Amino acid sequence: MKNLFSIIFLLVFISISAQDTSKEYKKRVLETPEVEFLSSYYSQDGDNAAVTGGIGTEKLTDVTPTIVVSIPINANDVLTVDVGISAYTSASSSNLDPFDASGASRNGDDDDDDDDDDDDRAPQASDITGSPWVASSGASAQDVWGNVSASYSHSSDDRNTIVSGHAGFSTEYDYSSIGIGGTLTKLFNEKNTEFSVSAQAYIDAWRPRYPTELDSYLEAGNSLTSGFFRDIDILDQSGAAIDKSGNNGPVWSPVEGFELINNKARNTYSASLSFSQILSKNAQISLFLDVVQQKGWLANPMQRVYFADKENYFVGKASDIDNYTSRSNTKVFQLADDIERLPDTRFKIPIGMRLNYFINEVVSLRTYYRYYTDDWGVVSHTARIEIPIKITTKFTLYPSYRYYTQTAADYFAPFDVHLSTETFYTSDYDLSKFNANEYGFGLSYTDIFTKMKIWKMGLKSIDLRFNSYNRSTGLKAWIVSGAFKFVMD
Repeated sequence: MKNLFSIIFLLVFISISAQDTSKEYKKRVLETPEVEFLSSYYSQDGDNAAVTGGIGTEKLTDVTPTIVVSIPINANDVLTVDVGISAYTSASSSNLDPFDASGASRNGDDDDDDDDDDDDRAPQASDITGSPWVASSGASAQDVWGNVSASYSHSSDDRNTIVSGHAGFSTEYDYSSIGIGGTLTKLFNEKNTEFSVSAQAYIDAWRPRYPTELDSYLEAGNSLTSGFFRDIDILDQSGAAIDKSGNNGPVWSPVEGFELINNKARNTYSASLSFSQILSKNAQISLFLDVVQQKGWLANPMQRVYFADKENYFVGKASDIDNYTSRSNTKVFQLADDIERLPDTRFKIPIGMRLNYFINEVVSLRTYYRYYTDDWGVVSHTARIEIPIKITTKFTLYPSYRYYTQTAADYFAPFDVHLSTETFYTSDYDLSKFNANEYGFGLSYTDIFTKMKIWKMGLKSIDLRFNSYNRSTGLKAWIVSGAFKFVMD
């Protein structure tokens, strides 16, 4: 966090210093440095957590502060630097390790034959509980995602050609990403027509984390009598403790051939085309096409899958087994059969359009539509409308509505429905069939003369928004966000 604020201070200082070079007569792309502070708070809840196999709490909160600094290098060039963090708490992610033990060790590494093992450290069977509906206190319950990116834009003297490039890096505790890209924009017909082509590449890497029971099983050499499971009762569907040695009946184990991921790369390559045309003094239309190719480990190693053709085994209180899929279950957790498995390639094509129409000096209309398809079987439609209403010369209201619908991926099935004979499988409801409605409301303040001053910065604009999201699967979310843009005097 200290490093982030140091970067922010440095960027503001550079922006202020850059003012001294902005006194040329030539009209500049960006007259003076600009600094924008953004932040948002997001909250959601639902009943279909992917970490726990398609059931369980999806409760999550996220706070995202960001600063964007745009610096005019000269009359034609602008450098923009974006620094942001995302600090979240996630009940579902916490259940990567759902097993709570009161005062007991869950390290599971005392599996030697020494006589001096401390029996007080060993977990008692009665202490171990878990539930997909109750957040655990594990390390994965919260994390901070950090991002730093920079872009450089050059405009020709006639402002009809714009060339830009960008690079960025982001990281969190189990994932990191490096991104690069570039865009070429051409304006024609007295700037009434605009055409852009861009390309991007993201070179990502997993630092994978796995469900505790699966990872521990391999660490103990596929044994249930040592390591993590040594002092823990495993229950069958009827609630009876099994003989973990396997001498008196079947025992729990992951799917046959289970292994952790061996390809930790995840790369994304995309190319985009866009076309914009002013149709009249009141109307403008834009068209866009993207092609996206992903390669590598595209599944999430944190996400469990359960098979209908395998016996169910549990850790916790037998009394909650019969109501396992209900929120009333607070004391028992079903051991996973495998992690999510998906193809190592995915090809996506989004095609869309925007139509903006100036109705009068008070009301405008902004519309958006996108069609999406990929080779995993997902087809989606997105439609959005926003109606800016100018209530004064400085204040504008932004009511909006967005509708989204998609088909299910070929590899999706709900909790405990997949079969172990399948090659690919997921119970992540982001890949299920659903539709969603989002209602939004915003208020913006704009002062092109920047009369309000804070230190050496003039306040140019404020944008405040609230959005409410409801998915047909039961997921509900809301987000409040704000943006404050300043220019240097």
